[in-house]
Amino acid sequence: MKVYGTTTSACTHKVLMVLAEKGCEAELVEVSVLKGEDKSPEHRVRQPFGEIPVLEDDGYLLYESRAIIRYLDQRLPGPSLTPADLRSRGLMEQWISIEQSYVSGPVWELVRSGPVYDVIRNSPGAALMPPPPDAAAITAARAELAQAFDVADTRLAEHPYLAGPDFSLAEITWLPYLQYLFASGGGDLVTQRPHLARWWQQISNRPTWQAVGKVLDRPE
Repeated sequence: MKVYGTTTSACTHKVLMVLAEKGCEAELVEVSVLKGEDKSPEHRVRQPFGEIPVLEDDGYLLYESRAIIRYLDQRLPGPSLTPADLRSRGLMEQWISIEQSYVSGPVWELVRSGPVYDVIRNSPGAALMPPPPDAAAITAARAELAQAFDVADTRLAEHPYLAGPDFSLAEITWLPYLQYLFASGGGDLVTQRPHLARWWQQISNRPTWQAVGKVLDRPE
């Protein structure tokens, strides 16, 4: 089993986190976004949109991180990261969708305005990346995140995890984006909400995430 991606990619983090939670390993084949390797003809054979990560499992190729983590959870032994209860599973899918629709996009707006992008701007792939957002875009991104985080804080006031009593794929999809949000000066949006802050401290201190969640801190 191989994972084509990088150790600092948020989407690759999701895949590596599932592997870690399952106690399984896969070969990580480095495909540097900052060097433009994700757009190479060789990689586009694996991923026609020129993105990472891609999973290769005995000749079977699968891309899109949220699809990969669902596949790996069913494919690998170890504790299930998907609730057995139908309604809890529905909630897990709801919170994954909330991350995709209302969280990851505005997080990257703030990442593009912070120190992580200072690293990117000093890399060979700087020309491939979008420019920093203006003040209006930053304000809009913070407002969008505040709304999503208020909803999550309300949920977490009554439940330890997003889908109920257990850590699930929902947490795994949120983790990389919140990690990059903190690294980009937006952590106050989490810490000022007590239940979200409690949940973040709990999930970000899991040994698996401590091993996986590496933020870009130098040019590749």
